[in-house]
Amino acid sequence: MTVHRLHDAEEVARRAAEAVAEAARMAIAQRERFTILLAGGDTPRRLYERLATDSSIEWSKVEFFWGDERAVPADHPDSNYRMARVVLLDPLRVDPRRVHRIPAERGDLAAVALEYERELARIAGGAPGGPAPRLDLALLGMGADGHTASLFPHTKALAESRRWFAANEVPALATSRITATFPLLERARAVFFVVTGEAKADALAAALEGDWNPELVPSQRLRSRAGVDWFVDAPAASRLRAPDPGA
Repeated sequence: MTVHRLHDAEEVARRAAEAVAEAARMAIAQRERFTILLAGGDTPRRLYERLATDSSIEWSKVEFFWGDERAVPADHPDSNYRMARVVLLDPLRVDPRRVHRIPAERGDLAAVALEYERELARIAGGAPGGPAPRLDLALLGMGADGHTASLFPHTKALAESRRWFAANEVPALATSRITATFPLLERARAVFFVVTGEAKADALAAALEGDWNPELVPSQRLRSRAGVDWFVDAPAASRLRAPDPGA
């Protein structure tokens, strides 16, 4: 695990975008394709805006998936897909065949999750129910409660050991979402967390340095895994006990 402690959210976006671009170039050089799991929420917006101007990436060789989605239509303001489409995919004029949206507006979220596994398997290999394919990069955020993707504290999907995606009921939000699960996230070749803001300082300290309790702080599940980079700004890192090596 590597923690990049940066000055502010703008520097986080810049450094993370550079790292994503490098991962993409390396994957395309080695395997002629780059598979990325996109994060939702508002935190990665500036990162996506930066990537949308990066001409060093062969975007025609990138396959876009999502780490989670709310149960809303594709054009809804709360849609993770919509945000990425507006700030990243449309400006790049990405071939729609490379864009693999989670159709979470359908009623049966468990069926949608299985269908999405089949779509991922079609592109990246494997078979639903078997070992997950190795995505080149899982891009993740973290909430103030320590959740990542839509793996919220004390929710059923945290215990999933076989499925790559799951319908996950989130009682704290009185809703259900579709989320990638740890069997998929833990097999990614690289995982980048992007975390900004003082509101997430306690959760970041718990995720990186707290007592082991991934039921309470789901993001902890990835802290001891090789290939995980955390891009965090100074406010988010303000409660970390470990000294800043760059200070």
